Amino acid sequence: MNPIGQRVLVIYSGALTLLVALSLVAGFVRFKKSSETEITVQRINVVEPNGTLRMVISNHSKLPGVIVRGKEQPPSDRPQAGVLFFNDEGSENGGLIFGGHRNTKGEVVDSGGSLTFDKYDANQIVQLMGVDDKEDRIAGLIVSDSPTGNDNRRRVWIGRRDDGSASLALSDANGKKRILMEVKADGASSLSFLSADGKVVNQWTPSNLK
Repeated sequence: MNPIGQRVLVIYSGALTLLVALSLVAGFVRFKKSSETEITVQRINVVEPNGTLRMVISNHSKLPGVIVRGKEQPPSDRPQAGVLFFNDEGSENGGLIFGGHRNTKGEVVDSGGSLTFDKYDANQIVQLMGVDDKEDRIAGLIVSDSPTGNDNRRRVWIGRRDDGSASLALSDANGKKRILMEVKADGASSLSFLSADGKVVNQWTPSNLK
């Protein structure tokens, strides 16, 4: 090859190398910019190396039904979006969900949120919830027992109910309410002790404590 040809080849090789380098830098910059701004998706699945589902971040339309050992149960209408968590077997064991929309009459329905923790392979044992729509106005903390997979027994409730009262309720192992501390919307307060069949056996109020 003559000297002129060699020089042309060197210039061509250098230009090609520069173009490749510039392309890589530009691609890196675009990737970096993309990763540092925002991602728009409808659902994200987080899985283990073996494919076991561990977390789902989803909108309403793609939020899955209850998943047990990797298999989704018959579809249920979950009117929320949020984050669901799964254990090592791929069974749902908690979540953070939010919802809220209006029906055809313009009424607010399914408005509120819930943070739940489940017992392994069983029902919820802790729930922090707040609901305020046309049917319910409830906010509180629930602690439950789940002796078996389908048996959920509330042991503790602290919060506000539909009637505007604030209360603390303690129940026995069978889920029967035994102590109720309550302040009603009008300010009336009481501490009640109940039998297993729900009857008040003793009650303290400001008037009988004087």
